[in-house]
Amino acid sequence: MTTPPPGGGACTATYAKTSEWGGGFNADVTVRAGNAAISGWTVRWTWPNGQSITSSWNASITASGSSITATNAAYNGALAANASTSFGFTGTWNGTNTSPTLTCTAR
Repeated sequence: MTTPPPGGGACTATYAKTSEWGGGFNADVTVRAGNAAISGWTVRWTWPNGQSITSSWNASITASGSSITATNAAYNGALAANASTSFGFTGTWNGTNTSPTLTCTAR
């Protein structure tokens, strides 16, 4: 079942682990605009199990404890209606590398 795109001025974000090894992982996040163009986006999430980010690309990522904020780069913030972009990162983990729940906010 396909979820319809969000309404005007909105965005969605989808998380996907692309690789994982003992204590480390790579992940990509796809950001998709809704039915109207957006000029920028911010994706937020909280790590559930002590994961941390060691490097990233195609977004500016900041951390405050387990709370993460990713903001578009200068070149990938403006998205046409229903268009998408992605960013990624390398991280570390211990215990269980559970996927977070993402929240996307459009500007």
